[in-house]
Amino acid sequence: MTIRVLLADDQALIRAGFRMIIDSEPGLEVVAEAGDGREAVELARTARADVVLMDIRMPRMDGLEATRRIAADDSLAGVRVLVLTTFENDDNVVLALQAGAGGFLGKGVPPEELLHAIRVVAGGEALLSPKATRGLVSRFLTSLRPEGAPRPAALNLLTEREREILVLVAHGLSNDDIAERLHLSPLTAKTHVNRAMTKLDARDRAQLVVLAYQSGLVRQGDALP
Repeated sequence: MTIRVLLADDQALIRAGFRMIIDSEPGLEVVAEAGDGREAVELARTARADVVLMDIRMPRMDGLEATRRIAADDSLAGVRVLVLTTFENDDNVVLALQAGAGGFLGKGVPPEELLHAIRVVAGGEALLSPKATRGLVSRFLTSLRPEGAPRPAALNLLTEREREILVLVAHGLSNDDIAERLHLSPLTAKTHVNRAMTKLDARDRAQLVVLAYQSGLVRQGDALP
C-alpha cells in the first residue's frame, strides 16, 4: 500500500527537494503541494493524503493552525501531520503536538530519517526527533498547568497497567521497549497503548505524551520508573 504525502511549505525549492526524496522511495508518493496552511487544509481534504509534511511558519495560515484544523476535522481522522522545522527547540514544536501533530523533525535530517519518519507517523506512532528531548515538552506544558491543578477525570478510566504504560510512553519508550521492561509481548503492550488512546480520546502517541504532562501524571525531571 502506497503512503500518500502532502508537502506544505512556502518555499518551492524545499518542496522540490522533499518531492525528489519521497518519490524515489518505493511505497511513498507525493500527491500534492501547498504553499501555505490554508491550502494545506484544503488539499488534505481533496488529495486523500495519508501524511502531511507541515512547515510551521507559512503565510495566510501558519502550520500550527493548519494542523489544528486537520486534527479537528472528523473527515480527516486518518491524516497524520509530521511537522518539519528549522528550530527543533522552538516552543512552537510543542504547540504543534498539542494541535494534533504526530511528531516533528528538523529540516536538516538525512533523507533516510525523513523517509523512516513518514512511515512511522503514517502507522499512527509518535515521532520525535533525537534532538527533541522530554525536557522541551515537559518544560513548556508544566508552565501551562499550575502546580497542584486537578488531573483530568479521564485518567480515572485507565487501569493501573494502562496508567503505568502511559507514563512509559511519555518517557519516549516504544512498544518493544515497554514490552521488554514490563515482561509483556509487544502485541500486549501495543494493545494497552491503544486502549489508553481510546479512553483518553488521543489521536496518537504524541497526544498521549502531551496529555501525560498536562495532567501532571509525568513531570519535568521525573526519572524513568
